[in-house]
Amino acid sequence: QVQLVESGGGLVQAGDSLRLSCAASGRTFSRYAMGWFRQAPGKEREFVAAISWNGGGSTYYADSVKGRFTISRDNAKNTVYLQMNSLKPEDTAVYYCAASTVPFATPHPGPYDYWGQGTQVTVSS
Repeated sequence: QVQLVESGGGLVQAGDSLRLSCAASGRTFSRYAMGWFRQAPGKEREFVAAISWNGGGSTYYADSVKGRFTISRDNAKNTVYLQMNSLKPEDTAVYYCAASTVPFATPHPGPYDYWGQGTQVTVSS
């Protein structure tokens, strides 16, 4: 069992930066691939970024955030991060982190067995 707690959301202006953190419980964090997803009001949850179990391996980004967002992880701290730069109003959403028992990063939500409660990110124009 893995519990995930996101933090770092808030209200910012377009062009600003935020760093989201996701702290995971459990000793086996390093075995999981980790992902970030988001859900805007009235829209379905969508993939944002993912990173494989060892961090230095594969990463995936949604086209909409490529070049602006960076996912990273610190297995010693059981934490995954999402650095978000050049934020846009369309980035406004609740951001969720998720853990996949499949160790390799994937943009598909199916393999992600554990989800956090989410953190709100609001970008004003």
